[in-house]
This record gives sequence, C-alpha cells and structure tokens, in this order.
Amino acid sequence: MADSAAGRPGRARRRGRNGGPIVRRIGVPRESWRDVYHSLLTRSWGAFFGIVISLYLALNLIFALLYALQPGSVAGARPGSALDDFFFSVETMATIGYGVMHPATLYAHWLVTFEALLGILFVPLATGLIIAKFTLPTARVLFSRNLVITPVDGVPTLMFRIANIRANQIVEAHVNLTLARTVTTREGTRFRRLFDLTLQRHTNPQFALSWTVMHPIGPESPCAGLTEAAWRDDDIIILAVVTGLDATTSTTVHARHVYHGADVLSGHQFEDILSWHEAGEVHVDYRRFHATRAVTAAAS
Repeated sequence: MADSAAGRPGRARRRGRNGGPIVRRIGVPRESWRDVYHSLLTRSWGAFFGIVISLYLALNLIFALLYALQPGSVAGARPGSALDDFFFSVETMATIGYGVMHPATLYAHWLVTFEALLGILFVPLATGLIIAKFTLPTARVLFSRNLVITPVDGVPTLMFRIANIRANQIVEAHVNLTLARTVTTREGTRFRRLFDLTLQRHTNPQFALSWTVMHPIGPESPCAGLTEAAWRDDDIIILAVVTGLDATTSTTVHARHVYHGADVLSGHQFEDILSWHEAGEVHVDYRRFHATRAVTAAAS
C-alpha cells in the first residue's frame, strides 16, 4: 500500500539534512515535556550548550531579582547592587559558599533553600544530558556522491560505494536500499510507494574499509525500464541505510543517506581506490572515493 500522498512530480526540490527532502509538519500535536530529552539530544552541540547556558543564566537572574525584592536580605552585598545579588545566586546554586555574602533574613533563607534544591536537580540533569549526548553511538560512514549503473556479468547493476572512515570495524554490517517514487493506480490515484531493492550482498561480517553495494536490475527490479530521462525525474528518491555493531564500543550504530534520481549516472563505473603494497599493506585512497568514469557499454 501507499505510504503517503505525493506532491507534484517533476518539480525541483530543495534538499534537507542528509540529502532528504525538507519536511514541514503541519497540525502536529504539541510536544510534551517528555520529548524535551530527545529534542536536546538531537540538537547540535552549539545549540545544546546555548540552551543550557541560557537556562542557567535565566534561573540566576530570576533569583537575583527575588533577592532584590527585600533590601538587606543578602548580608555582605552592596546596597542596591543587582550584580552582587546575581553572583550570590550563582554561589548558592553551585553550593560554593565563599562566606563573604550570606542570607540575612528569613525570606532570604527560604530563597536559598529553594535555590539550593533547584541547583541539586539542575546540575546533575545538565551533566547527565552532556554525558548522554557525548556517548551517543554514531557511525562515520562515507557515502559516494553518486550511484552508477554499469553492466556486471552482462546484467545492468545499480551500485554505490560506502566506506568506514574510522580506524575500527563495524561487525555484521547490514545495508538496506529502498526506492521511493510516485505511482498511479488504475483508478487514477497518485501514491508515494516504497520498493525494497534486492542487493547482491546486503551483509558484511566486518566492514572496515570500503564496500560497493550492488543491486542487479533484472526483470523483477523496480528499476527495470527506467530510462536515463526517467532517472532525472526529481520525484525518485533512493534511501540507503547502514546498521551494524561498533567493534570498539559494542553498540549498535547506523548511518543513512538519501540519493535522488539525478544522482544516478548511467553508463559509469567507480574508480578503484584500493591498492596493495609491501608486507600486505592495503592503501585506501579517499581522494578518489567519489570519482567515476564512463564505460563503453552503457546500461540504462
């Protein structure tokens, strides 16, 4: 069945993150507070620290204003000094306690009690988020810029290249390749459909260097019959997903990349990037990773 309604075919689309389409969600229910954790983990480091620092400063500014509501509540602070109230709030929230400034009234003692409790909760939460974000399992997989179609043993084959650019191994790596395109039913309804592309080999016991992923375009392939002009239709999207077990951290990692029909080069093949040297040493030349060349027998 269809996954979603399709938009107008053939229109040029801007690409979002990882090459995928830019999606604008309309009418989605508001996120609850339970989604804050996921939202913070998925933000960039700059945005993450910006939120944490802004929240920290805002909390201290609020407490500085509360201390200022009762003049003389902070002993040792200069009269009317908002800066002293702010720094006293920072020392209280961080439980530093230099001893120069201290609460002088019952009102201030209650504020200090509440702020110290808030500090005990805020600091571990921020620290936990930093640790969780820092230890998120990730894979550094390089995807070739293009896919190529070239004959392999007489069969037109769609292929792309991936490489593990970390100096480790991804154990039991799996690759899934999915073609998404708009189709029209007999009733004239247009739907966005997903087609799984059968790979010549979809697993790799130890993904350490490079891997050329190949899909033979046989009569049963969803790619069969697509001409070079049809591939140029921006409606076609190919999603590549790599999953496996990081041999260093023993955690499951994944990487994905979105290709568009215009990324397919018919009648091309990849340049070789592996070379063997003395003592069995293998060199991988990533400078040629995206390089392709035209072949005499073009496949469509």
